[in-house]
Amino acid sequence: MDNKDAVTALAALAQEARLAAFRLLVQAGPEGLAASKIAEALGMPPSSLSFHLKELTHADLVVPRQEGRFVIYAARFERMNALLGFLTENCCGGNPCSPLSLPACAKGNPA
Repeated sequence: MDNKDAVTALAALAQEARLAAFRLLVQAGPEGLAASKIAEALGMPPSSLSFHLKELTHADLVVPRQEGRFVIYAARFERMNALLGFLTENCCGGNPCSPLSLPACAKGNPA
């Protein structure tokens, strides 16, 4: 992943509704969710959700697929992992990370 792709992905996630939708799709797993189920779970009007899903799709973080009359959206886990890898690529200057730099959940604290 390059800087431009990372900025596009981070910009798409830097909005509360899009972040919530993406996290819901990550929880749903590779099978994804119908747009109507996402709207219901987030308590969001379908027209608003459509805009947010378009932004996530443009950032290549989700992929839509048609199943009958439903559009199913799924998180692109390889893209999410690429973004996480990009963000942590030079973690701790190439040295083993200290316990202070570990995520809170790795230290036994709830996320």
